[in-house]
Order: sequence, then structure tokens, then C-alpha cells
Amino acid sequence: MTEQRAGSAKSVFHFDVQGSVAKSTHAGLPWLRYIRERLGCRIHFWPFDGWTPTPGRSVIAEVYPSLWSRSLPKADRTPDQHDAWSVTEWLRRADVDGGLTEFLNPHLSPEDRETAAVEGWIMGLG
Repeated sequence: MTEQRAGSAKSVFHFDVQGSVAKSTHAGLPWLRYIRERLGCRIHFWPFDGWTPTPGRSVIAEVYPSLWSRSLPKADRTPDQHDAWSVTEWLRRADVDGGLTEFLNPHLSPEDRETAAVEGWIMGLG
């Protein structure tokens, strides 16, 4: 559902195609378990642990840099650096203007919210 709404985002099960994130995603999954084991309740995996993080917890969420990177100046950054900068700049702006709370609770039907809580969701995706 998330990939369909994002348009060009690739599924974590779509291996060996241009723009694929599957290998990186699957290589990173053991690290998520490691983080959960070490940090326990100090970490919030959004939206799997719920749509609204408990204050004081660090949040790990899926993001899709293409949602913002094309609209922000590239400067002298490499494409990977620009993607990382774009995500942090978007989060900074959303935090300053109060929009981050809305992005943590996207407007989804109850059925879509239930599906996304299992499948995952891309933060910032409308």
C-alpha cells in the first residue's frame, strides 16, 4: 500500500532492479533487532509501536528522501549526502513549524491505518 501511494518507492521484496532497496533493507533488519534488544522501551519503531511515540523516546521511521530532495537546493552535496540532508532538513522544518505531529499521524482510513501498522508506512507520505 505504501509503495503504491508513494508512486516510485520500491518494495523491500523487489530485488535486483534499478532503484531497489531490498538488499539494503534486508541487511539492516538484524540491526533493528539489535537496537530493540539494547534499547528496549527507549526506542519507538514507528508505526509498528504505535502512531504516537511516547515523549522521551528516540524514533526510528522509514523515510523516502525523494519526497523532499527534489525541492531542496543540492549545493555541493553528493546524491547520497543530499538525500540524507533533505530528510534531516524536512524533519527540522516540520519540527519547527509544528507539522511533525501531523506527519506522525497521517490521514488514513481505519482500514488503511490497520494495514500500515503491520506493513509499515513512510513518514511524510500523505
